[in-house]
Amino acid sequence: MQNATALKKHWEQVYSRTQSGKPGWYTPHLQASLCWINQLDIPLYAPIIDVGCGNSTFAEDLLQEGYRSITVLDLCSNALSAVKERLGRKRDQVTWMEEDITSVELPAHYYELWHDRAVFHYFTDEQQQKRYREQMLNALKPGGHLILGTFAPEAPPKCSGLPVRRYTADELESFLGNEFVLQQHRKRQHVTPAGRGQMYLFCHFQRRI
Repeated sequence: MQNATALKKHWEQVYSRTQSGKPGWYTPHLQASLCWINQLDIPLYAPIIDVGCGNSTFAEDLLQEGYRSITVLDLCSNALSAVKERLGRKRDQVTWMEEDITSVELPAHYYELWHDRAVFHYFTDEQQQKRYREQMLNALKPGGHLILGTFAPEAPPKCSGLPVRRYTADELESFLGNEFVLQQHRKRQHVTPAGRGQMYLFCHFQRRI
């Protein structure tokens, strides 16, 4: 298990040396997540947090859809800076958090939607996984939604030089426990900028009221 300082250094280096700031998992528009969000009919003022936003266009896409309470969180300042630069003046419409999700202080039962594509599966240590779940239970309001993207069993055992934990929908359901209900799941093949395939599992859970 790497500590937060070592992880931050790793990701800063990944983004500084990766061409165009696009690591292996980068995709311009997270269609699987956006499609589910549109189906949920979440109010445009509902608080949404994107955990481990990286250099994705997710915040931009949410703003385009009219959402007005968006928080993006990432350990890497290089990634956040790239997103801010793309947003230009719109950056002021987003709350930015350069933090470690396992230690950051988040408002209790505040977020309507917790979105995470490709962060949780890097937590291979049981204590990290437990802490992540505790943070989510604290911050996600009862009845709120969780959209979680992880490597599926068919995916490689590593990504960007770090080991990952690969999941089935049943394993994620077991990990989250009775507080969450699995609403839907799907697999989607992601092709990296280098042309390699990575199978992702996307799950939509709802927290019980």
